[in-house]
Amino acid sequence: MKKSLLRIVAIFVAVAFIVGIGYAVVPKYASAKSSKKQIKIGLSLATLQEERWHKDRDEFVKAAQKLGAKVLVQAANMDDVKQKEQCENLISQGVDVLVIVPNNAEVFTSIIEEAHKAKIPVISYDRLIKNANVDLYISFDNIKVGELQGKYLTSKVPKGNYFVFRGAPTDNNATLFYQGAMKYIQPLVKSGKVKVLFDQPVKDWKPEEALRLCENALTAAKNNVQGILAPNDGTAGGIIQALKAQGLAGKVVVTGQDADLAAVKRIVEGTQTMTVFKDVRLLAKKAAEVAVELAKGKKVSQLKDVNGKVYNGKLNVPSILLTPVAVDKSNIDKVLIQSGWFTKEQVYGKK
Repeated sequence: MKKSLLRIVAIFVAVAFIVGIGYAVVPKYASAKSSKKQIKIGLSLATLQEERWHKDRDEFVKAAQKLGAKVLVQAANMDDVKQKEQCENLISQGVDVLVIVPNNAEVFTSIIEEAHKAKIPVISYDRLIKNANVDLYISFDNIKVGELQGKYLTSKVPKGNYFVFRGAPTDNNATLFYQGAMKYIQPLVKSGKVKVLFDQPVKDWKPEEALRLCENALTAAKNNVQGILAPNDGTAGGIIQALKAQGLAGKVVVTGQDADLAAVKRIVEGTQTMTVFKDVRLLAKKAAEVAVELAKGKKVSQLKDVNGKVYNGKLNVPSILLTPVAVDKSNIDKVLIQSGWFTKEQVYGKK
């Protein structure tokens, strides 16, 4: 009887030991599996006001998802305080990389410091973050963008009166566009062939602000203008609206940038003269790829696509710079339709 009882106890202890091992092993195994967490990328957009930013967002998310990453997207509607709060929120959610399109290039020092404390690298996307330890800058060659605008404008209007519109003063790209354009405009001003009757920035890139400024400039110049440097397609739209009211649309050369569909249609109808195409499909895809590489632990110095450095007021930021293309009536089909940016039906409204 005692022997039987001892056997039962021994079996019970053995079973309990085996079961105990099983429960000890299972949580350990589950923990190891869950450690391979999905990469999370925070994408902070200054705005979704212009058509192009919707494309940047969608292409970035699509490219990141193909690489197995999750993207948390925030848009600040041109509000500096809101964008900083959104970035803080993304950091608190434990993103592995933070990608920022800054509304105001000058206000992100504390955000980047906070991200770095959490060991989160920061990529400055399209617009350069100033005076801060940003890890990487990826954009188009924005001085080249301005050069394309200035070269086109001066070739079409080698003499006459100009209005010069600059982009938002809070956006470093606006400064670069202006610098590039003035490389071509300033020599003509110096020679006396061109007179700049108006030269002002457009707050927040707003078309309605460009419209108001152009109305005032036209009044002051008594409509005597032959060429207008518009920094992007949105502002060009406002400027052309002001020109239409004075019967000048199509008679004044107007530049642009971004290859928005509305702008391309204006080029076809003859009221806008050119735009600059920056294929954000390539930009967003490349940004997503390098964001994932950094999230996996690769250092910026190991990224094969870094092809330059851009000084941001504090340091020379390693940069990936893509090439923009000037577009007018002569190459819309080749550059924008054959590349799949738009369909023929979208541009011309016919099959």
